[in-house]
Amino acid sequence: MEMKEIIEEIRTVLDEKDVLREEALRLTREIVRLSGDAIKALHRGEPEKAFDRLKLAGERVTKLREKLSGHPDIYFTGYVQSAHQEFVEASLFFAYITGGTFPSPAELGVPHADYALGIGDFIGELRRRFLILLLEGDIEKAEDVYRFMEEIYEELMTLEYPKGLVNIRSKQDQARHILERTLEDLTRAKLSRELEEKLETAIGRKR
Repeated sequence: MEMKEIIEEIRTVLDEKDVLREEALRLTREIVRLSGDAIKALHRGEPEKAFDRLKLAGERVTKLREKLSGHPDIYFTGYVQSAHQEFVEASLFFAYITGGTFPSPAELGVPHADYALGIGDFIGELRRRFLILLLEGDIEKAEDVYRFMEEIYEELMTLEYPKGLVNIRSKQDQARHILERTLEDLTRAKLSRELEEKLETAIGRKR
């Protein structure tokens, strides 16, 4: 082939990939936005709205996978992986809040590695739920959330793979720090309540 023909072939291929990349970026931004909306709706006690947002996000996850079929160099990139993580996080949180079963990677249509990373983010969202319950004064339910966080963390720690396969170590480290802070918050809240109860009892006796 002439060099001119080779360059033209390269241009054709890269032009196609550039268009796909722009479309992928648009879809990933929508997935992140819709997943975030779903999480916010769940914290506000609006599961129906969260379901609608997750449905739309799921449609875009499917569209993204179909569009990038045959283009693994784009599909397995950081921004696609990040969008998948957000979708996994929101989907797991929805299942937790509504009492449903947790969807599998196949059911969500995302790679297993992306799903694993999303579990780490899910633990962070559970902490937010924990803090909201503490602010509402419901220490018992907050403790239930903490215990569940412990269970998820223990399962997450069984995933030991090299960074080149899945960068799970950073998520595990983040989850450990989150769990430690959550336990400190729970301990302080329980001690504070015990102190309040003792003071109330003492005041009652004086009366």
